[in-house]
Amino acid sequence: MEPTSPRSQLAQLSKQELLRALVPTETLGGERVFRDGRQLWNFASNDYLGLASHPTVATAYIEGIKRFGAGASASRLVTGSSPAHQHLEETLSEAKHAEAALTFTSGFSTALSVIPIVAEKGDFIVLDKLAHASLIDASRISEATLRVFPHNNTAKLAQLLAKIRAKHAGARILVVTESVFSMDGDLCPLREILDLCEEFSALLLLDEAHAIGVLGQTGMGLAEALGVQSRIHFQMGTLSKAVGLSGGYLAADREWIDLIINRARPFIYTTAPPPALLHAASAAIELIRSGEGKALREKLFKNISQLRQGHPSAIIPMILGENRITLDASCALEDAGFLIPAIRFPTVPRNTARLRITVSAGHSLDTVKKLSDQLSQILKG
Repeated sequence: MEPTSPRSQLAQLSKQELLRALVPTETLGGERVFRDGRQLWNFASNDYLGLASHPTVATAYIEGIKRFGAGASASRLVTGSSPAHQHLEETLSEAKHAEAALTFTSGFSTALSVIPIVAEKGDFIVLDKLAHASLIDASRISEATLRVFPHNNTAKLAQLLAKIRAKHAGARILVVTESVFSMDGDLCPLREILDLCEEFSALLLLDEAHAIGVLGQTGMGLAEALGVQSRIHFQMGTLSKAVGLSGGYLAADREWIDLIINRARPFIYTTAPPPALLHAASAAIELIRSGEGKALREKLFKNISQLRQGHPSAIIPMILGENRITLDASCALEDAGFLIPAIRFPTVPRNTARLRITVSAGHSLDTVKKLSDQLSQILKG
């Protein structure tokens, strides 16, 4: 049987309304973009607090470049660990109530570095079905046995943990979930999951990618909001959503961090994140934890409530089901001046295509009200 050509694969994707392409788009600062000769309000970004264009963060980035240069030049194990890396990791470990922290080039790299080290051959990973692709891929490349539980179904999670523990008394079990799910915008039942982990002697990895900056008294995520940070073994997240930059991190016990430094291939064999970037990230984390950060979160949730009252996160999905209907809705919104993507398989399950609306504190209330009116018209149509 001959291999399928790229052309035929692309044709099949096009037939299924699943073909994607890169569209030239220029960020104009704040929450606007320039695309195809038009200005659009950006409701596609994960920049929930508007920090990507915040003057404090931009100034810190420039300061970092002047002090450290534009790049890191090599892995930290080769050229050493810069003060910018060390300062951010100390800041994160303190903020997350952990012994230590480690930074990575991305959230995806964080997952690929951590999960295969924590769960090895003979161990078990128990994963929420709607977990992010990075968590899925990292679990698959580990040598641990993978089990999946229905989304946020703690009863099924309890059954799986009980069954594994009964047959494998000495095995390590790692439960993996997100605090805010990236395509549905809902929260995990964190207290219940923690109780089950403790009952069955399992470790928990919580991905706070879409919660840091948004939830918690000082913006450190769902774990902080619930006061359970000290009970979580592995707190990972990104610097690329509400923090406004790029990169990933893990907060955990010192021994685990040291082991990952010594064994995680994506960490060892990748050039470190630029020190200037992490210098800016430290400024962003400080801002998030400050009074200004609290005010930005309050504004963010006022905007969220304008679109969906009582919604717990900045991600608001409108599930339309069919790919063509969702693409048409996205185009109609773009014609009205709003950038909102159509999210389709494989990012979400088949027949659950949706508009993924992401709200920012950078949006004016008037702009959010106009979007709400447009969405109502599209749904009526």
